Amino acid sequence: MGKASRTKQDDTRRERVAAQREAARRAEQRKRIYLAGGSILAVAIVVVAFVLVKLNSNGSAASNGPTGAALTAVTKQVTGVPASVTDKVADGGVPKGVLVPGETSAQLSSANSNVQSFIATVNGTPLNSGGKPEVLYLGGEYCPFCAAERWALVNAFSRFGTFSGLKTTHSSSTDVYPNTPTYTFVGSTYTSKYVTFTPVEEFGATSSTVLQTPTAAQQALATKYDLNGSIPFIDLGNKYVEIGNLSPLSPSMLTGKTWAQVAAAMNDPTSALGKAEIGNANYLTAAVCSLTGNQPASACTPAIKQLEANFAK
Repeated sequence: MGKASRTKQDDTRRERVAAQREAARRAEQRKRIYLAGGSILAVAIVVVAFVLVKLNSNGSAASNGPTGAALTAVTKQVTGVPASVTDKVADGGVPKGVLVPGETSAQLSSANSNVQSFIATVNGTPLNSGGKPEVLYLGGEYCPFCAAERWALVNAFSRFGTFSGLKTTHSSSTDVYPNTPTYTFVGSTYTSKYVTFTPVEEFGATSSTVLQTPTAAQQALATKYDLNGSIPFIDLGNKYVEIGNLSPLSPSMLTGKTWAQVAAAMNDPTSALGKAEIGNANYLTAAVCSLTGNQPASACTPAIKQLEANFAK
């Protein structure tokens, strides 16, 4: 069973953000001291320090993935997997044991402790944005589990709308499953008349590099449901939450793969990697279909509707 990546063995999200803010505060204090001295050298140091901090704060992971026409071709494959393939994959081997109830703190505690990677039915106060159901994703570029999940996310949400500005990246070279190929949601946009997708890539090339900070409301959802502090964290309209990758999907399945190879696998219903990715994407699709009243029909096919019945009640 796949495990979520951000655990209590790392610093918690609050600790990381607090450390980032404290570093910024100290930098500002040094800047004021230098300016007060009126020294040209001090001013130069401040300018250099500011540039370095700015570069570090934008520390997205580098990518040797496709760009230009090659990127367009890969993304077209990932976003355009035909329904004949997705329907044939169905659950992709995802065990029903990862679909758990989560309406009580005891149920969530049990799932976080015993299942670790799961979709819980929470039936919370509906999460909406722009008059549509909202899906919140919290992740980090360094995280290999997020890397594996983004392929499924891009595929699933392309059934309801359109991404633009997607770029490639890879997970950390020093974490487990190093250099897992993936996309990043930083700088991308998503449009749909059915659902609002809100991605927050909290961390860049390392778990200490803050890219985007969740709002207080977003953080409150993660704190409420994500008891182990794991990423990826996905809140689907506050009706379901997904923690981590649903087995059998694991970053190990992407080890050594190129972006083109992953995209090709997702279009092959006989591929173990393709089935794992599309199985995860199909359950994400089923969850969104339950939020949209099974619209559009092109996404909410009879095979997807069958998966809706598998969610814990």
